[in-house]
Amino acid sequence: MKFASWNVNSLRVRLPQVTEWLGTHQPDVLALQETKLTDDLFPVEAFAALGYEAAYAGQKTYNGVAVLSRLPISDIQSGVPDLIDDQRRALAMTIGGVRVVCLYVPNGQAVGSEKYAYKLDWLEQTRRWLARELAEHERLVVMGDFNVAPEDRDVHSPQRWAGQVLVSPAERQAFRALLDLGLSDAFRLFEQPEKVFSWWNYGALGFPRNWGLRIDHVLVSPTLGGECWSCHVDTGPRGHERPSDHAPVVAEFSTEPT
Repeated sequence: MKFASWNVNSLRVRLPQVTEWLGTHQPDVLALQETKLTDDLFPVEAFAALGYEAAYAGQKTYNGVAVLSRLPISDIQSGVPDLIDDQRRALAMTIGGVRVVCLYVPNGQAVGSEKYAYKLDWLEQTRRWLARELAEHERLVVMGDFNVAPEDRDVHSPQRWAGQVLVSPAERQAFRALLDLGLSDAFRLFEQPEKVFSWWNYGALGFPRNWGLRIDHVLVSPTLGGECWSCHVDTGPRGHERPSDHAPVVAEFSTEPT
């Protein structure tokens, strides 16, 4: 099975790019973040024409998550349980015997801000939820924009970014706490080239200079980790006209759907 995650930064704007990418790469499952669409405007028909079923939780202008699947979707959970939050940032479901979780982690704005505190609390509540999901599901994949670059090698210039949001010690510790549950960063299961990133700022020629961060991740349970044979960032879509500032992350598994 092939799983992918992509922060599209407005599905309304990027829909042609997403459908083109689906047609070319044909993942079994694609998790989307920052769809920025209310549910009544979600382009169900466009994806159905390509053979994809959709689950989604959106809102106007901000946030929004969705999962597209070539296999039937069941047992949908919208939002992080026990977290009172009207922001659409989390979606879970079962697809082909795999529990799939799509996350759009808050950005945090600036270290020490109210939004930073909200981010850390959101990650802690999500960690508790994922602990329960992992206990219940042998095959679990957690995909999305985590807004955390886990290590200095995931940052184009650690010195320039030192102490800032997305790379701060508390955020990295919150990310490690997810791994401590028993999850693995699928990208790091394999040898990778240096300076591979998944997000680049629109300004200052960030993408041509490769001034980026790796903040989009695919985390897998031990069973799925043992079945994973590839994980990479597809930087191609970032070079399109009017691209998202993120690129898709793709992981492939020997897992057969059930």
